[in-house]
Amino acid sequence: MAEYQAPLRDMRFVLNEVFEARKRWQRWTSLGDQVDPQTVDAILEEAAKLCAQEIAPLNRSGDEEGAKRQSDGQVSTPAGFKEAFRHFAEGGWQALGGDPEYGGMGMPKQLTVLIEEMLYAANSSFALYPALTAGACLAINTHASEALKQQFLPKLYEGTWAGSMCLTEPHCGTDLGLIRTKAEPSAEGTYKLTGTKIFITGGEHDLNENIIHLVLAKLPDAPSGSKGISLFLVPKMWVNEDGSLGEANGVTCGSIEHKMGIKGSATCVMNFDDARGFIVGEPNKGLAAMFTMMNYERLSIGLQGVGSGDMSYQTAAQYAKDRVQGRSPAGAQYPDKAADPIIVHPDVRRMLLTMRAFNEGGRAFAQYAALYLDSAKYSEDADEKALGEAMLALLTPVCKAFFTDKGLDATVLGQQVLGGHGYICEWGQEQLVRDARIAQIYEGTNGIQALDLMGRKVVANDGAYYKLFSKEVRQFVESVELDSALRPISSILGDFLTELDNVTDRIIERANQDPREIGAASVEYLHAFGLVAYGFMWAKMAQVALPHQNGPESDFYRAKVAVAKFYFAKILPQVQGLIASIDAGAGVLFGLDEAQF
Repeated sequence: MAEYQAPLRDMRFVLNEVFEARKRWQRWTSLGDQVDPQTVDAILEEAAKLCAQEIAPLNRSGDEEGAKRQSDGQVSTPAGFKEAFRHFAEGGWQALGGDPEYGGMGMPKQLTVLIEEMLYAANSSFALYPALTAGACLAINTHASEALKQQFLPKLYEGTWAGSMCLTEPHCGTDLGLIRTKAEPSAEGTYKLTGTKIFITGGEHDLNENIIHLVLAKLPDAPSGSKGISLFLVPKMWVNEDGSLGEANGVTCGSIEHKMGIKGSATCVMNFDDARGFIVGEPNKGLAAMFTMMNYERLSIGLQGVGSGDMSYQTAAQYAKDRVQGRSPAGAQYPDKAADPIIVHPDVRRMLLTMRAFNEGGRAFAQYAALYLDSAKYSEDADEKALGEAMLALLTPVCKAFFTDKGLDATVLGQQVLGGHGYICEWGQEQLVRDARIAQIYEGTNGIQALDLMGRKVVANDGAYYKLFSKEVRQFVESVELDSALRPISSILGDFLTELDNVTDRIIERANQDPREIGAASVEYLHAFGLVAYGFMWAKMAQVALPHQNGPESDFYRAKVAVAKFYFAKILPQVQGLIASIDAGAGVLFGLDEAQF
């Protein structure tokens, strides 16, 4: 098994060369001088060391030991997690993207997505604990009262306290309008919550002295359905007015799930029995407030796919260069050895190149989405801010679903490269497959993400958000029309963008006649969109790399161009098959009666 090494050269390439993040950051005065090149480089270097030296070595042992619920209801994390998290917190990593007014570092998303990818690549189970806390901080900072922010955010940013997100209940998953958890007002201005939540990541553990639960519940006079949901902040240990910890609140872990993967992450059944809490935001508007956290987590979980795929590639590429078996179809490449390394075989190269194309395309697309998130947050220009918000709405479901679909594919391909060794524990590939599988399910299944993209972000506004994306890609294609070296790639991108434009219009037209067309087309559409979007990313990367193929670091830039050519020749044409499936329509899905299934 390869020891994880963060792909710092590629991270710097997309951050500094492809997207030129520094130029944008300098325009936003609220970022100040804290994102100077030296600071950014130091953050990347130190995060890479922490992940490689302390967090990655716990990945296999954490999987084998797992999180465990004790007889008193407390949950212990695997050996080494507490010490590693203490170093993580002491290094200020929990505060990296947080609001400086409450103790955060205020770093832009284009930087923090790279750190998140490292964490997931090193150890997905470990990474989930700080990811949930970061999302909770964002929701509190956006929607809570000033008093709650002052009371809770500093400790969360310190890593002294943790956060969790409590949505799902035993009888309902995606349809949160069905929740039954109750919140009764009390005389002192707090609320008493009663109910049960399931599948709660980090609902109980021993990494922090307190856990701050963000809980969806209904007030006694709440309207029915999703319009009657409110959001509450419920500490595991009550927090006194002076900030000290008081008595245990009515929050307990009833059990933890026995899962396929991410076994070092505690997935809990949480019971709330007259647990005291505070309302966050306005009554009956909790779902909108919780979406602040959910959308953060969706991008974060997308990065689990990218990180898992990259770790799988690192192991597979090393193995393919070391493992000797058979001879190249072109004749012996290493005649002094008993056989050639398996990397000489076309199918092994196909698998490795596919993994690499999706991993590096995903890393670039994460930068692209983070760019718009930063624009929406930091820009002083109203038009730029509005564009950032619109594009982020469009791209978030793509990031979550496409990253994790292709991330799982990459882990399976990496396992396949190793053959039988990929199926046994020692090489780590089978764990990556198991760990990555959940990413397609939680934070809204990928089918739900596709429905969100197709229904809410495309059809509902007659393609307005989509046209913003299409316009940007089209402008890029037209801007490089005279670049003879790039034209073979950019012209293909332009052709497939036209096909995506056209099928988008057809779906919108058909959906106006039959609403089932949205669900029938959604998954294939998200994948077609993702493939074209990655094509855009690879064209941008090739544009930067082409002029540097004969200069310093020529190997790096030549590899970029080679993988770009592979993507356009062997992967992007998959869009045509997806469009053919979309155009088959909804009717073929309803050829059987329910009883025939």
